Amino acid sequence: MAIHDFHLQAVWTGGRNDVGTISAGNLVTQVSIPPEMDGPGIGTNPDEMLLGAAATCYLITLAAMLERSNVDATISLASDAQVDVTNGVFTYKSIAHQPTITVTQPLDEALFKKVDRLAHKAEQTCMISKALRGNVALSVQPTIIAANE
Repeated sequence: MAIHDFHLQAVWTGGRNDVGTISAGNLVTQVSIPPEMDGPGIGTNPDEMLLGAAATCYLITLAAMLERSNVDATISLASDAQVDVTNGVFTYKSIAHQPTITVTQPLDEALFKKVDRLAHKAEQTCMISKALRGNVALSVQPTIIAANE
């Protein structure tokens, strides 16, 4: 069994509304609290990074599953997250992935069902989804179309 290590360096040199930096491999960016939470909104923020991690992990997992199943397709993905604020407590409630899967080979009913099954299975298989499951509601609403439509 292989072990993969990921490393991140973070620097924060002030109070709540200051700006920090993170560096992890090819990711180098500023971070701060978003304006919706009364922050300066500079760079990215933990909420966007969590949604980005979930979306890209799902997208890569789905692409790999389609490839292994010999399905020729392109994928575009929109993902939304909802954060609940109750009594000043911020809670990440849900992430909804809405992939549009454009199948570039003849799309019959059997292939449509296969792609739909893989779209849902990718969310169950993705390691970020596995880490979030039980704490964040995860859903997939795929749109599957033929390339010639």
